[in-house]
Amino acid sequence: MSTASVYPQNTEAAFRYAAELGYDGVELMVWAESVSQNLDAVKALVRKYGVPVQAVHAPCLLISQRVWGADPVAKLERSVRMAESLGAGNVVVHPPFRWQRKYAEGFRDQVAELESSSHVIVAVENMFPMRADSFFGRRDAAVERLKRRGGPGLGLSAFSPSYDPTDSDHDHYTLDLSHTATAGMDAMALAARMGSRLTHLHLADGRGAAYDEHLIPGQGTQPCVEVCEYLVKRGFDGQAVVEINTQNAKTTTERASMLHQALMFARVHLNRRTIPEQPAAGGSDSEPPSSEPPASETTQQVESQQVESQRADSGDDDGNS
Repeated sequence: MSTASVYPQNTEAAFRYAAELGYDGVELMVWAESVSQNLDAVKALVRKYGVPVQAVHAPCLLISQRVWGADPVAKLERSVRMAESLGAGNVVVHPPFRWQRKYAEGFRDQVAELESSSHVIVAVENMFPMRADSFFGRRDAAVERLKRRGGPGLGLSAFSPSYDPTDSDHDHYTLDLSHTATAGMDAMALAARMGSRLTHLHLADGRGAAYDEHLIPGQGTQPCVEVCEYLVKRGFDGQAVVEINTQNAKTTTERASMLHQALMFARVHLNRRTIPEQPAAGGSDSEPPSSEPPASETTQQVESQQVESQRADSGDDDGNS
């Protein structure tokens, strides 16, 4: 389970949910919350809840541009070293932003060098463009427009060379099924292009909105079942990570139920162990305050609209991620 899935609760809450619901482990989203950045603090959570960190998501979101400094090269290397220290097998990273020219020019080589010197896999994730739909009308209307025209319409990629990582021929990929929905991509075709190099799955769903939805798998239009069946048939031995948006949950019990539904989907369709009959509550019914909640990938619906302003504010082509 991605720790981003419990937003607006914090990293410790994610470990608690994972332990109570029976997840195998967590993918640690490194972002502005101090605990997520602190190796010793994360190790303490692993010991407290008995839940291992199986993957680390590098701080490459726009909202985490100042986490661990402004140098994206150093941040990616630090993410790999953190994964090594935690015994995690994977680091998830996004393609570079277009204005990070030096980083983008050396990105493929850096990823390859990090993998050659470590047991950690660096799996580059598919992303999505900033779509014109996001600036007009209701969010649901963007879904209907996509259906009518049979595609996502006009969009601008903030990523180099594109939001499709297979354009850069990496050794390992992360397939995100919410991002394929937002990009209007054929998820099965992308999985086929990734082939045996698809080693990390972000299991979520989407309807094709102009923003990143991260729905519970099975609640959108993406071929989640078909992708899982494809991976099982191929003998997939990588990591499958539930990365859903639970921001609308009114209570911790409701959030636990959503996380349980996603886990059930994964267990059934990836042929994993038996699902617990009753989801744990994940705490009391009232939401505890959290001064530094972990990032959610769904925040990129806001980020994508801030790309140009962030770029202007940085004043540096090679600066922030």
